[in-house]
Amino acid sequence: MRITNRIHFRNLQGDIFGGLTAAIIALPMALAFGVASGAGAAAGLWGAVLVGFFAALFGGTPTLISEPTGPMTVVMTAVIADLTASADTTGEGLAMAFTVVMMAGVFQILLGVLRLGRYVTLMPYTVISGFMSGIGIILIVLQTAPFLGQASPKGGVLGTLGSLPDLLANINPAETGLAVLTVLILLFTPPALKKWVPPQLLALIAGTVVSLILFPDLDIRRIGEIPMGLPQLQIPTFSAEKLRTMFVDAAVLGMLGCIDALLTSVVADSLTRTEHDSNKELIGQGLGNLASGLFGGIAGAGATMGTVVNIQTGGRTALSGLTRAFILFIVVLWAGSLTATIPMAVLAGIALKVGIDIIDWDFLKRAHQISLKGAAIMYSVIALTVLVDLIAAVGIGVFVANVLTIDRLSQLQSQSVKTVTDADDVINLNDTEKRLLDRANGQVLLCHLSGPMIFGVAKAISREHRAVRFCNALVLDLSDVPHVGVTSSLAIENAINEAIEENCQVFLVGVTGQIKRRFEKMGILSRIPSDHLMIDRTEALERAISEVCVEQPISGSGSSSNEQLV
Repeated sequence: MRITNRIHFRNLQGDIFGGLTAAIIALPMALAFGVASGAGAAAGLWGAVLVGFFAALFGGTPTLISEPTGPMTVVMTAVIADLTASADTTGEGLAMAFTVVMMAGVFQILLGVLRLGRYVTLMPYTVISGFMSGIGIILIVLQTAPFLGQASPKGGVLGTLGSLPDLLANINPAETGLAVLTVLILLFTPPALKKWVPPQLLALIAGTVVSLILFPDLDIRRIGEIPMGLPQLQIPTFSAEKLRTMFVDAAVLGMLGCIDALLTSVVADSLTRTEHDSNKELIGQGLGNLASGLFGGIAGAGATMGTVVNIQTGGRTALSGLTRAFILFIVVLWAGSLTATIPMAVLAGIALKVGIDIIDWDFLKRAHQISLKGAAIMYSVIALTVLVDLIAAVGIGVFVANVLTIDRLSQLQSQSVKTVTDADDVINLNDTEKRLLDRANGQVLLCHLSGPMIFGVAKAISREHRAVRFCNALVLDLSDVPHVGVTSSLAIENAINEAIEENCQVFLVGVTGQIKRRFEKMGILSRIPSDHLMIDRTEALERAISEVCVEQPISGSGSSSNEQLV
């Protein structure tokens, strides 16, 4: 059932506990993603607060928890790296990056207002799986340098891979040890302990304590103290040279946020047995990212982990998301000093584990067993995502997958284009229709179409209408066709025109609704006498025989067959 995102207090205890638990999980994740993006820990926290608050208040999924996520952080990292490298100052580059976040929010709002939410996730799973796995690989590669205790090299993924020998040669044992400890805690925390303490928070605390006890005198890179108080307002900043790049980045960030959020909304629906409002959710996500960019936060989307935990611990309304945002808001305002000693390597370990989790391991292991073509598409999307560009990966992946799908559907649908001139079993005929076709003695061609006539069926229609030149009448039955595309309409028009040129009488059966409106706009119906437009196929056969055939006894010699099945 579909429910509106209304706030009520009938589930107060569950919503507060769900929001509290989600906030505990969000804290280390927001710090890790903020640092990983290059905007800083504070930007990650403010992104978690603002995106989470506005998405919960105005979104269309009551239990959805929104915050910076792994996929959004990967794109945000590339945006910040590109804009700060080309700007005169780092401050100007960050200002443009936050502007991109605002633009992404506006993009999402427009998609919601235009009611395009249901189309966002209409893409093949092979593409989604490859895209998400590619993002997971990117996140792992980008965390390699901080995981090894060093600053990230320039050049993104390719730059990091090229610098890998140097990174391994200059490894920082202490920081690498802390990162490894973090990953081990995340992997091996006992399930019983997870019920009480989220592994991410446990790893954050344990890594920090270990670093202070074992390495008090070492120069370990740490987050530093987060400035307390409200964030500074970010005035939208544009660069003439980077304007096109900013628009493209905003579109990528916005679309990825839409996909990320709506896929998580589907997960929430399955857990709560409800149905979200996609368009309203996109508006809420857009408002959240617009506010986040306006106050120096990084972009965010629906977070699967936080959403599932929120639901499992009792959250059922948007009050849980608002509670989580309020708790994080308090932390940012008055507990900024507590982050000063958190090692950067610990956050790198948390982010690297997120990258591992994003990879679709289950589908990777069996994709080649399910479909070789699907596996090829998925691996291609992974390679394009990691080595080329996110837009190219999705665009090419969707194009190839859709072409293969349309080709297969066209092959199947072409089998529904059938023509006969006698009582053959190719078309399901009643006894009267069989007798009528026997009387026609091959002078009447019956063409039956069924199912949606997509553009891939046009070739089959074109092949079949060649039989018209051997007949005196064409009965075109569209009774079982719910929809005719433009390309197939043109193919039908060509068949009718050729029949008319061959002095062949044309009778149309079942032309109603969308098909009738399209044929009227194309002028097809104006070329056919009104008494040749019928609803009943038997009546059309009787009329065709009465006009073009010489009366013959039913027991006459057998009729010639001119049939073809595609």
